[in-house]
Amino acid sequence: MKTTGTVQNDKNLERYGLKDVTVNWNLSPEELQKITVEKGMGKETANGTLAINTGKFTGRSPQDRFLVKDDYTADKVWWGKTNKAVSPENFDKLKNEITKYLSGKEIYARDGYVCADPEFRTNIRTVTELPWSNLFVYNMFLRPSEKELENFKEDWLILCAPGYECPDPKAFGIRQGNFSILNFTQKIALVGGSAYTGEMKKGIFSALNLILPTEHNVLPMHCSANVGKKGDTAIFFGLSGTGKTTLSADPDRKLIGDDEHGWTKDNTIFNFEGGCYAKVIDLTEEKEPDIFRAVKPGALLENIVLKDNGEPDYKDSSITQNTRVSYPIYHIDNIQETLYADNPKNIFFLTCDAFGVLPPVSKLTPGQAAYHFISGYTAKVAGTEAGITEPVPSFSACFGEPFMPLHPTVYGEMLSKKMTEAGVKVWLINTGWSAGPYGVGSRIKLKYTRAMITAILNGELDNVDYDQNFIFGLHMPKYCPGVPSEILDPMNTWLQKGAYVGKAIQLAHSFHLNFEKFASQASEQIIEGGPLIDQHHHLNEHF
Repeated sequence: MKTTGTVQNDKNLERYGLKDVTVNWNLSPEELQKITVEKGMGKETANGTLAINTGKFTGRSPQDRFLVKDDYTADKVWWGKTNKAVSPENFDKLKNEITKYLSGKEIYARDGYVCADPEFRTNIRTVTELPWSNLFVYNMFLRPSEKELENFKEDWLILCAPGYECPDPKAFGIRQGNFSILNFTQKIALVGGSAYTGEMKKGIFSALNLILPTEHNVLPMHCSANVGKKGDTAIFFGLSGTGKTTLSADPDRKLIGDDEHGWTKDNTIFNFEGGCYAKVIDLTEEKEPDIFRAVKPGALLENIVLKDNGEPDYKDSSITQNTRVSYPIYHIDNIQETLYADNPKNIFFLTCDAFGVLPPVSKLTPGQAAYHFISGYTAKVAGTEAGITEPVPSFSACFGEPFMPLHPTVYGEMLSKKMTEAGVKVWLINTGWSAGPYGVGSRIKLKYTRAMITAILNGELDNVDYDQNFIFGLHMPKYCPGVPSEILDPMNTWLQKGAYVGKAIQLAHSFHLNFEKFASQASEQIIEGGPLIDQHHHLNEHF
């Protein structure tokens, strides 16, 4: 077995079943980029950033994600559509297939870790078939020092073989040739048949989402976070397209991280990762200056079309809508160096309500906070997915359902408890439509949303008067600095009040229907946090 790069002791990969491999250990980003280009697996952009194509898969494949069902997981996991089971025997067979496939090849190994809080640090050894997959891991996980690499012992192993496709899926208990599987007893993540790098990132995120709450009383969160000059931390939850990355980038506050965090019993908020994985569709320097400037040598562009002059064409979605860049967090200037901070004071749930009926800002009670957290609402608008011509409600439990192995109410109850104990305020921010639904009304201006968030962070909404929305039960401030007061109650912005009520009831009904699957395990307080109205009654008094 040959190795290159930095070689430390205890690096024999044969114990994983990998035979006669040439291993490149912990190569630098420059070396990995050079190899990728030399092997014809990627190109350099005009400014020297590596651009690659992930091939057949340009996004995760949620239907091909499995958890091994064994003594550790059987009674803990919320089994079903999101968390599909595979037997320990079938896992072992697939692992043998992958190690056999990788044997005899030149491969790339990297030692890194996740969880910036030293108490929860989890060491990850990653073995990849492709050099650029290894660069992604360098960017996304935390990077140990030379000294820390000397006696590195992994807690988890990732084996990533995009070139292996399972020839007989049925015989292995899976759906098709590609798969992403977590084994919590062996602590191995297998990725086969897909080169989409997000499978590795979200695999480890899923593992932490089971281990941290059950073993360490840490709430894992699919969110971004930043910290102010006075040491107050803010957390931003939101699904794709709601503004999580944009709104947490604030010149007056330091970024802790943009996607995955833990909340400890001591009220520390820590980043799981050491980098960012941002969408770049329609990216401009004006809209997202931090991300735009982070696209420089060391970053990895995925599925981007390059112009003749070598510049990325961010408008071109001919390969996929889900164009991406990964980069180490130090490509961003204004960061919290430790990647953790104390004192969470405000939590923002971001939703892009394309029905135009939710208030642009509202303050939530603990019951409402848990209800909206478990619901994880946003709306898909026309153009984001094939076949969508008008808004469709989209619910993703805890704003990250595909990655949550436990029942959503477990995370909801934890959030409620933590916010109550820490005295955290929770806000629902609608970054979507006002004065009518998508196609009729208009998108709430980003400068207004920023003004609302700034007012909240400065404590300026603590002592204003609130009205309660009679359909959703949400508390809407009557005044917010820098925001026209008439838009704060969404009904005011609609020309026809009856049309507002009809559309709002339709959305309230969607919330209730979606919540039915959680209701049996939710407390009374959480259930009461939902919309007040689900039938056409008690409405006359509002006209």
